[in-house]
Amino acid sequence: QTVKFAKGTTTLAFKFNDGIIVSVDSRSTMGAYIASGTVKKVIEINPFLLGTMAGGAADCSFWERNLGMQCRMYELRNGKRITVAAASKLLANTVNSYRGYGLSMGTMVTGWDETGPQLYYVDSDGTRLKGNMFSVGSGSTYAYGILDNFYRKDMSVEEAIDLGKRAIYHATHRDCYSGGINNLYHVTKDGWTQIHAIDVNEMHYEFAEDKKNGMNMSI
Repeated sequence: QTVKFAKGTTTLAFKFNDGIIVSVDSRSTMGAYIASGTVKKVIEINPFLLGTMAGGAADCSFWERNLGMQCRMYELRNGKRITVAAASKLLANTVNSYRGYGLSMGTMVTGWDETGPQLYYVDSDGTRLKGNMFSVGSGSTYAYGILDNFYRKDMSVEEAIDLGKRAIYHATHRDCYSGGINNLYHVTKDGWTQIHAIDVNEMHYEFAEDKKNGMNMSI
């Protein structure tokens, strides 16, 4: 009998013409108990590679840091940076070898390599998918509702940041297992940069004010 995790989170990432946006919440829960409100769910694997955490915090944290070590070993052996496809394959192979051992992971591996921006979904069942947009966690259905409505490939950077921010806000508003702080990253050919870390409570009043003033979404 494997451990039944009572887990909850909202993480998302999407590709657009000017790179990749990675946006996450920061709430860690054990069922109805909020264990932490300041978890860093984006793992900085190297300056060009990011991973996200959903599922068991210890599993994601440990194996994605292990992936960072494997990526660095690849760099040292081959004298060049690992591709996003290869990094996601390393993680998929690692977790696949532990299938049936009770790992709980739903992660995204994203970054920029010589082939451009890349985004992969990897989970503890050994699933590995390439795509343009993913959302993982208990609040992902709410996030997808916003993303599916407003996502465009040709968004400006400001529009993409606003979309990532709003999708997390709406997920945290409806899903009690998501909340805390919205950490948002933008990945370009020069690597990733952290755009902001905003309390979702502040976002609630900001968007409520917009609604009161009759402002439309900028996207």
